[in-house]
Amino acid sequence: MKNNTLNLPWGKNKITFDLPPTWQVEGTLEPAALAGVANLDKELQRSLQAPIECQQLSKLVNKNSHIALVMDDLSRPTPVSKLLPAVLNELKRGGVTPSQITLIPALGVHRPMEQKEIAQRAGQKFLLGLHWENPNCGSSEKLVYLGKTSRGVPVYVDKNVASADVVVSIGCIEPHIIASFGGGYKNLFPGVAGRETIAQNHSLNATPDTFNMVGQPIEKNPMRLDLEESGQMLKKPVFIINAVLNSHLEVVRIVCGDPIAAHREGAKVSAQIYGVKIPASADIVITNSYPMETDLRQGVKALANTIRAVRRGGTLITLVRAEEGVGVFGLAERKLPVGRNGLKILMPLLLVILPKIKLKGLGEEDRFFLYFALQAMHHCEMIMYAPSIPVEIQSRLPFVSFVGSPEEAVKRAQARHGQQANVLVFPLGGITYPILDK
Repeated sequence: MKNNTLNLPWGKNKITFDLPPTWQVEGTLEPAALAGVANLDKELQRSLQAPIECQQLSKLVNKNSHIALVMDDLSRPTPVSKLLPAVLNELKRGGVTPSQITLIPALGVHRPMEQKEIAQRAGQKFLLGLHWENPNCGSSEKLVYLGKTSRGVPVYVDKNVASADVVVSIGCIEPHIIASFGGGYKNLFPGVAGRETIAQNHSLNATPDTFNMVGQPIEKNPMRLDLEESGQMLKKPVFIINAVLNSHLEVVRIVCGDPIAAHREGAKVSAQIYGVKIPASADIVITNSYPMETDLRQGVKALANTIRAVRRGGTLITLVRAEEGVGVFGLAERKLPVGRNGLKILMPLLLVILPKIKLKGLGEEDRFFLYFALQAMHHCEMIMYAPSIPVEIQSRLPFVSFVGSPEEAVKRAQARHGQQANVLVFPLGGITYPILDK
């Protein structure tokens, strides 16, 4: 009989378990092995001096320009401290002094960053002389209203960004569950947007056709197109510096320039790395959270990224290491008024009304994640092994069935599918997504 043993990355170690020998593993799918650039500084200079569909940054500014310098926050792997020196030099070439720059972390609805975190991310020596300020998505005093998008989303943005002459944005481009890919204008919307803007922008993708847009064509993504329209309503130059990283978090490419045109080029590279073709959906998909292993909020990306690889009615087994436990994850903070069986009964109604109503105590991102969880639950059976998550928290997440071991997960899947099943495995499910070969 064939050996159906899986060895998946689990921190610095491996997690090992066996599948039934009669199951057919159709593929073990990992990101493409694109090497990081040999010299990061050279790659950065190449991109800065030849920006895509945009003037060089030094020519966009002058000695009187006030700059909003937006960087993504701690939830992203962007090597900001390695990129910032060259960006500051470009601004200096254009006549801008540090006193004319306001550094702003793109928080969205995430928590404010502390001084030490800003210094660590930007680089202590480069932070000297720069004014920095956390945005606040819920403070009317810190927001400016720009109008409504063509989809009816009210656009509120941080006042420092609204009042700047030029906006410079440092971030990264990676697959994203709602926006197709991160980066580009997304660093501003939702990064420095108002709460109402974020909520209504997210709700655009709370539909059966768009609830899972990871790696999908941007031209078919309402949420992405709307946030780009919001960005253009600033009516001022926005210059991006976006890194594309491989699975080892090495920089493969840097794109600079126009926040739409440059972003599209970077998204192509990201898709080449993290999108993997599959011939067809499988009865069973086994996905592992690596390298998104910090907490449960990160770890569920493995589920979201790979669910399209499961056939309707199939089984998705997700392994989540979650070294630091739950993390900031609103869905796990309170118990729903109904359990698993109740959700299944109410699901058709909930999927219709959820995008239209506000739920007290539930944040903007988490309302979308609730919609996603219901759609995922409707699509397949979800089993999760997450040993660091307390039983009390598990009881608040009835969308998935928690198990005490990978072996138990396999046993439950075998009870559903029997001795004959085809299987796809995603060892790096936290960053990999399937492309169905049509």
